[in-house]
Amino acid sequence: MYDQPRANSHQSHMTFKEMLERVRYEGAYPTLERAAEAVHQVLAALGRQLTGDERVDLAQCLPLEAALALTTSVPDIEPLTGWGFVKDLADRIGATPATARWDIGAVLVTVARLTGPALLARILHQLPDGYALLFGQAELRRPEPAAA
Repeated sequence: MYDQPRANSHQSHMTFKEMLERVRYEGAYPTLERAAEAVHQVLAALGRQLTGDERVDLAQCLPLEAALALTTSVPDIEPLTGWGFVKDLADRIGATPATARWDIGAVLVTVARLTGPALLARILHQLPDGYALLFGQAELRRPEPAAA
């Protein structure tokens, strides 16, 4: 039995080339090839953090090439915080955390436009603290239980 993905009413249709153009603009990259490199690296890293319906629904919002980059990564057992995600990507690509953060922002801001607010909220709810800013969103504190 397979889980059926939830309908995404915001689903935007963007070609992979259009996505690369958007990432190229957001990241001020000199070429589409550099934008494509960032897209593949960041989505593979994000694929290691997402599971379940959110992963499936996000893949459905992305152009095929981007969806494959997201879904070919096996999810990690222990999710990373937003800062841990940046450091992990920097280590994997041999870059500074600042460069990795730049790449992440350029890609995830574009991804946020493709997902729409409802799916983005579900994704951010699944991920540990620190990811909202990476998607270009305000980081809202999660309510803490009242002290007894």
